[in-house]
Amino acid sequence: MNATEFFDHLWKDYTSSTPQAQVIHDAFVRRGDKVVNDHVAFRTLALEPIGLEALEPHLFAVGYKRYEPYEFPEKKLRAWGYTSDAPEAPRVFLSELLTDQLSDASAAILRRMASEVDPGRVESPDVLWSGRLWSPVTLDEYETLRAESEYAAWMATMGIRPNHFTISVNDLDSADSVEGVLKVVEELGYGVNDSGGRVKGSPEQLLEQGSTLADKAPTQFAGGETRDTPTCYYEFAKRYPDENGKLFQGFVATSASRIFESTDAK
Repeated sequence: MNATEFFDHLWKDYTSSTPQAQVIHDAFVRRGDKVVNDHVAFRTLALEPIGLEALEPHLFAVGYKRYEPYEFPEKKLRAWGYTSDAPEAPRVFLSELLTDQLSDASAAILRRMASEVDPGRVESPDVLWSGRLWSPVTLDEYETLRAESEYAAWMATMGIRPNHFTISVNDLDSADSVEGVLKVVEELGYGVNDSGGRVKGSPEQLLEQGSTLADKAPTQFAGGETRDTPTCYYEFAKRYPDENGKLFQGFVATSASRIFESTDAK
């Protein structure tokens, strides 16, 4: 599988659970814009067989390399950013939840989930758009996870798949700022994540980011209960040149921490 096929699969899975993304994407195309993907993000658990180190070889196989590590102590996460030398290749952000830092109750639920994953399944690149590879949790278990970690609750219902794609504001002609993009998004009827401000980051940090609130879809829990839970969201990023005149390639941990909250179940 080449990189183009890889990202085509990811986009198809992403938009199937995040219809807002296709609507927003197409709205900018109608405005005459070339919509370029700045980065794609994934979530996983620091548990065998689905930990970060087990998933990243699929990124290496399509030309990516590790760029920079990140830590999120408040959210009990660690992550890596990945880049490729291919022209216009989107960056990739892969994070994992440090399960052993959670309460015994939440950790037990997540360990049971991971124990149901066939290690052989993880060897195929389509694991990155496979979704939930474990049996449904109960609604009580979901609430236990959600009370402690939005990330954990999202993993329980959504599994392993693209958490978000990101429009590169630098490549748009009809809007030259993240705030300008957010206004278009709101005109389309979608909510904006205002945690930490509508626009996270600054030119001084070399990166500004904003995002929608995640779509929601019905989730059936063990026991038969159904509830609408968050799926995925669309992000927007504007990068600034560093002291060498090259666009910043990394991520800003404080901003990313607030972007994670786009999937909070309100």
